[in-house]
Amino acid sequence: MVDIHDFDDIRPFLPEELPEVFERLIKDESFQNVIKTIHPDVPVEKIAELIRSCKSNYEFQLKLIYPILEKLLSKASTGITSDYTSINKCNGYTFVSNHRDIVLDSALLDVTLINEGYDTVEIAIGDNLLVFPWIKDLVRVNRSFIVQRALTMRQMLMASAKMSRYMHYVIKEKQSNLWIAQREGRAKDSNDLTQESVIKMMAMGGESKDVIENLKEMNIVPLAISYEYDPCDYLKAEEFQNKRDIEGFKKSQQDDLDNMRIGIFGYKGHIHYHAAPCINDWLDSIDPDTPKTDLFRLIAEHIDKEIHKNYRLYPCNKAALSLLDDKYINLSSDEERAAFEKYLEGKLKQITLKNPDYDFLRNRLLTMYAYPALNQIKALE
Repeated sequence: MVDIHDFDDIRPFLPEELPEVFERLIKDESFQNVIKTIHPDVPVEKIAELIRSCKSNYEFQLKLIYPILEKLLSKASTGITSDYTSINKCNGYTFVSNHRDIVLDSALLDVTLINEGYDTVEIAIGDNLLVFPWIKDLVRVNRSFIVQRALTMRQMLMASAKMSRYMHYVIKEKQSNLWIAQREGRAKDSNDLTQESVIKMMAMGGESKDVIENLKEMNIVPLAISYEYDPCDYLKAEEFQNKRDIEGFKKSQQDDLDNMRIGIFGYKGHIHYHAAPCINDWLDSIDPDTPKTDLFRLIAEHIDKEIHKNYRLYPCNKAALSLLDDKYINLSSDEERAAFEKYLEGKLKQITLKNPDYDFLRNRLLTMYAYPALNQIKALE
């Protein structure tokens, strides 16, 4: 029998654990500074009162996180829409989505689910992002479970098996929703492709010896997340040049924090979330004799196709593809291409590299915005 305390080191906090965690957060100076930045006109003690009044993780999300995100959307976007008509409110689902923003992909998913009357999700988050104790506390209050990184191969296998067992526990026992990105880290070039390792991990935790049955238990729903603009696009372009020019280049902890901050507060234009149907019926159609080596690839490809089909394209995506490849020139108008060229100029001016290769950087930016359009064309063929 699986017990919730088998997962104490990775799971979200339980309601009975919240009062102690709330006090830790309220006393933390860094957390106080964040609160002051978000609510400059509200005394910290007033926010502390609100936090202490929360009796569950969901109540904390509704009273504290949801209003912050609504306020953020009013300043940093032209609005958010969603389409969940392909699923129902009775089941717990595992949303597998493309990954653009470190923080907001899952946070805004919660906003759209609350708006549509669904339960929020338990969120898979890498421990590499939990750079301060207060951040780790906050995300676990906000229904996140921890994905352990930087492990040996043996440790990674054990951690993956444990995480998979936990995810199955959430769907079966708690009957809650989950969110996990289709890959480790963001797709910097916006070429959204599911890593087979994510599917393999989800198949590890079920009670059946059959991969398909274990995956069906997860109620996987491919989810397309579409941002009109990516505030971190120029930072991703910089990273591409650094990786090209500096052998073994890796982002610093400060780089991650900058990406998180700019991703959260930067302008995103319009945002859309679109859920494809749960893949269980499609899984039933797979030939039972399919070799395992092919099975995970086929499932990953199906998830990709559903995400690509349901991605909402914006004029900037079509303009980028037509600027990148003359074959697609009719996708956009002269006015749309001119507007996007102007946008690119502004982004290139934000580059802070010592020796910027502007042709290379422009090409990387174009590619980022073009891939969703190119992938959708291929998916619809």
